[in-house]
Amino acid sequence: MNLQISGHHLEVSPAIREYVSQKLQKVTRHFDHVIDIHVVLSVEKLNQKAEVTLHVPGKDIFVESIDPNLYAAVDDLTDKLDRQVQKYKQKIQDHGRGQTVASHLE
Repeated sequence: MNLQISGHHLEVSPAIREYVSQKLQKVTRHFDHVIDIHVVLSVEKLNQKAEVTLHVPGKDIFVESIDPNLYAAVDDLTDKLDRQVQKYKQKIQDHGRGQTVASHLE
């Protein structure tokens, strides 16, 4: 897994980098077929914005979160991303299962 963390109008400190990588470990623990992750942290007016693009086989998952606190934005971002990954993982498992059930009925 390749993890890239960049900042737009924001200096990415080692503490923020470590916090983001720890939070994203939760996602990779649920689904280990992650190709790479690209995180962009930015400041827009008074809000902190966190965006992530997760590359998995056959799909790119994009999630963003905006909050006045950067750490809260990252927390919300990882929760949203975790839900999307779980949904994608379930869809893959159901898709494979649906084909085998149909073949047994014929």
